[in-house]
Amino acid sequence: MGSKERFHWQSHNVKQSGVDDMVLLSKISEEAIVENLKKRFMDDFIFTYIGPVLISVNPFKQMPYFTEREIELYQGAAQYENPPHIYALTDNMYRNMLIDGENQCVIISGESGAGKTVAAKYIMGYISKVSGGGEKVQHVKDIILQSNPLLEAFGNAKTVRNNNSSRFGKYFEIQFSRGGEPDGGKISNFLLEKSRVVSQNECERNFHIYYQLIQGASQEQRQNLGIMSPDYYFYLNQTDTYQVEGTDDRSDFLETMNAMQVIGICGEDQQLVLQIVAGILHLGNISFREQGNYAQVENTDSLAFPAYLLGVDQERLKEKVTSRKMDSKWGGRSESITVTLNVEQAAYTRDALAKGLYARVFDFLVESINRAMQKPYEEYSVGVLDIYGFEIFQKNGFEQFCINFVNEKLQQIFIELTLKAEQEEYVQEGIKWTQIQYFNNKVVCDLIENKLNPPGIMSVLDDVCATMHATGEGADQTLLQKLQAAVGTHEHFNSWSSGFVIHHYAGKVSYDVNGFCERNRDVLFTDLIELMQSSEYGFIRMLFPEKLDSDKKGRPTTAGSKIKKQANDLVNTLMKCTPHYIRCIKPNETKKPRDWEESRVKHQVEYLGLKENIRVRRAGFAYRRLFHKFLQRYAILTPETWPSWRGDERQGVQHLLRSVNMDPEQYQMGRSKVFVKNPESLFLLEEMRERKFDSFARVIQKAWRRHVAIRKYEQMREEAASILYNFKERRRNSINRNFVGDYLGMEERPELRQFLAKRERVDFADSITKYDRRFKPIKRDFILTPKYFYLIGREKVKKGPEKGQIKEVLKKKVELQAVSGVSLSTRQDDFFILHENDADNFLESIFKTELISLLCKRFEELTRSKLPLSFKDTLQFRVKKEGWGGGGTRSVTFIRGQGDVAALKAGGKTLTSPQGRGQRRAEVVAGIRHLPEVPHRHPEEPAGTGGPRCPAAMPGPRETPTRCPRSRHGAPRPRLFPPAPPATSPRHGPHLSTTWISSTCLTRGWPGRSCPTSLSLPHPPLPLPPALGDAFPSEEGTRVGQSGFAGRTHLPGSSASQFPQSLHWEHPPAGTEHPMGVGQRDGQLILPQFPQFTHLQAQNT
Repeated sequence: MGSKERFHWQSHNVKQSGVDDMVLLSKISEEAIVENLKKRFMDDFIFTYIGPVLISVNPFKQMPYFTEREIELYQGAAQYENPPHIYALTDNMYRNMLIDGENQCVIISGESGAGKTVAAKYIMGYISKVSGGGEKVQHVKDIILQSNPLLEAFGNAKTVRNNNSSRFGKYFEIQFSRGGEPDGGKISNFLLEKSRVVSQNECERNFHIYYQLIQGASQEQRQNLGIMSPDYYFYLNQTDTYQVEGTDDRSDFLETMNAMQVIGICGEDQQLVLQIVAGILHLGNISFREQGNYAQVENTDSLAFPAYLLGVDQERLKEKVTSRKMDSKWGGRSESITVTLNVEQAAYTRDALAKGLYARVFDFLVESINRAMQKPYEEYSVGVLDIYGFEIFQKNGFEQFCINFVNEKLQQIFIELTLKAEQEEYVQEGIKWTQIQYFNNKVVCDLIENKLNPPGIMSVLDDVCATMHATGEGADQTLLQKLQAAVGTHEHFNSWSSGFVIHHYAGKVSYDVNGFCERNRDVLFTDLIELMQSSEYGFIRMLFPEKLDSDKKGRPTTAGSKIKKQANDLVNTLMKCTPHYIRCIKPNETKKPRDWEESRVKHQVEYLGLKENIRVRRAGFAYRRLFHKFLQRYAILTPETWPSWRGDERQGVQHLLRSVNMDPEQYQMGRSKVFVKNPESLFLLEEMRERKFDSFARVIQKAWRRHVAIRKYEQMREEAASILYNFKERRRNSINRNFVGDYLGMEERPELRQFLAKRERVDFADSITKYDRRFKPIKRDFILTPKYFYLIGREKVKKGPEKGQIKEVLKKKVELQAVSGVSLSTRQDDFFILHENDADNFLESIFKTELISLLCKRFEELTRSKLPLSFKDTLQFRVKKEGWGGGGTRSVTFIRGQGDVAALKAGGKTLTSPQGRGQRRAEVVAGIRHLPEVPHRHPEEPAGTGGPRCPAAMPGPRETPTRCPRSRHGAPRPRLFPPAPPATSPRHGPHLSTTWISSTCLTRGWPGRSCPTSLSLPHPPLPLPPALGDAFPSEEGTRVGQSGFAGRTHLPGSSASQFPQSLHWEHPPAGTEHPMGVGQRDGQLILPQFPQFTHLQAQNT
């Protein structure tokens, strides 16, 4: 029914916009790249590839393609199977981790406001959805997802360029078990912008948590914490910016508190965290006035609330912010001197305490997250790097200098691995290659971080900080002079009156040196540490664990040296992983959707090196692999390489590539690696590998299902039989056989699968008959899944290019909880009514026992209650009200008649169905309860073929013959002879058995051809009790050997097209096991299930 493309999600109504992969651009230039990105951006396609690199343009609005549907589409799909998406990159990364057993990382880069944080959230959300796991794993997933709102509240802020700018860097490592389940994690955080706590640039805000607390605090919290409006606090009112468009601080506060709960921070600690946040706000309101060149607190009342919230003495707080204890050494003696501070120094001390408190609370939150996700040992991991992007402001200070340095290091990784290393690898492996020029920014990194010859900017800065006095007066100008002397001639460095200029990869940035030394020194005075260690709150004392009594040796660590070490550690961590890249682009400065600033985007395209990336990718190879790893992955494709290739690895790889008929122009053999040019060639290999594994998996799956079916056969058969036991007659010709479930072959019916969810399991599928309000029969496909049942019909298309074609149409999709009951008659018919809230369904199915038993089971699983079943000979069903005279009820009456087939007589709103008497369920069940199922082969099927073609999914009692779906393996074959239990010898008592014969042949004819003229029925000559069946006269057959017996029974009056002309049977030695329930008693053949065959003549053979 149709081709694969017909049902592919991309095949209809998907607009082609530009090119998905810019390697395919006809012209490679910055202008062509910008034009392609713009075309896709305007059509709401924000993702584009450059080979494996993902380009993401910030849309400044919520896009519609991040739903459950997209997660299903991209899960397990090849990268180019669907449009570019962050889910495709994430899925590729996740699967590579499991396949190759290597740690992965994704480096998200771009300037501030380009969408890096959102990209990181989508990555973590996707991994959480597609990875399995139990309760513990789900707990880790919750922590991974809830860490985002918590860290954003305390680490993000509104800047002039981004309403939710990350003001810290984080590397989030999600750790996995070998089965791919996230069972641990670790966050490394660095470079929190502490200065934002005490001052912000124009039109910017402090960290989100302050505004969330003010808006979201309860009345009790407001009273206890002294919460006022934001303009009351000095740390918030400097810029007159309190609101952010599209941000609800009140609801964000609730989300932040919930995140703390999920992560495992206890209620008392949560309260103390908020207490410190409020305490910092009140600290900022302590102001100073000058009195005799010394600072005095202007209003002593402003000390009360911060002292109360921080649990310290008010007078001691006053003393520590207006004076400082200094240690002086003279000879071998040391003494402490208390120095009174001036107004500027006192304000600096107050701010230092506020920044120190905030930074330590932030570190506590990160540590809490890590503790909640802690794993004793590492297996696999996926790292997500989300760090604030390159920044160029009107005034750029020490923080921007550190941020841009880290971005330079990340750019260097990208250059090293995508441009430099790739080209060098081609040369080393002997691949023909023309060198492509690019800008290597290592020269800029060295300018900043070099230790000697010449010393870098950070080394000069540390030297100046080591010699400066308590305050930074004059130190910044000294720094500028020393920089001019050390690196003044560097081609990427210039100086100006108030600072210096660095030629970064992203452009020139002017830095103002004012405050550089003070912020780099980053020293929290011992007075303030002592003050906090005197707090009445253990939590606050825990945040300040320093031992002040121990001697301090060596130069104190500076902020610059810390960030340099963290950046280099980060680079080393990333280089140990298999890296993936997302390059984020900010299309405008207005932060509005569909606004495109050409020059801004072009500048980003230039400094991100996208043109050079495309050129290297276009001339290079999409895939490269060491020979032994390539052989290991694709060995399964040929018998010669499986399970291992014996011989030279290079020849093994060439043999594999020739066996799949890969074009020689699509690959090159290096010295130790094979290089494959196009991704499509790789997909060919992967697809063939998947097919091999799929076929093997099917064999294993089939054997396992069969094994499970055998073990549960009796139990499930009795469960199914008990539903109708003693309530409904059974047809006299019915037999017991396995449940098949899928009689439509749903795996190969995409036209029916399209109505189901992607991975929705099918419990039952068959073609049934539905009766309408006039009792007119209509064919429908009935599909039962764990949560729904579907009725699918067919209609002729009336419009469009497919006019006149017959198409499948979903007529009804009903939740199983909506089924209120099932009605059946007590007769041997196949009718039943499914009752719903709106209208009922009058249906007929020859597999009603299987269908109803499954329906009852699924209903009970969903509702924890039994599905009501009603057995009456007069049934009523409601019909929908459609037009004049519609609606109302219809009746179906079942009366005793002649024959086994129901005759239908409609009259008005009543249907009458006369039917002959069937067997009571009790009569049948008594004889079958002890019979297990074992595999048995078809008489015409050669030995060793593995038995019947029907999947033995759910064995149980049947009213009708087995009907199997056709498959690509050929015509299905019915199960002829389900076996009996092991025979007992005559001296050990009678053998309780019943006859098993293929009613597919005996009652309907052989599928696709006429019946065979004879059937072999092996069985031992054992006596059977008379109660199990009618006796049929036969003659004793000829003995074979000492304990064998053979004979033939004719079926007189049967035609070759319907029944076999004779039955052959053989007797193996007495006491042996046999798979057939034909018994013999006193010279008579027992066939109790087929009483209509009243005379079976046996002849000697």
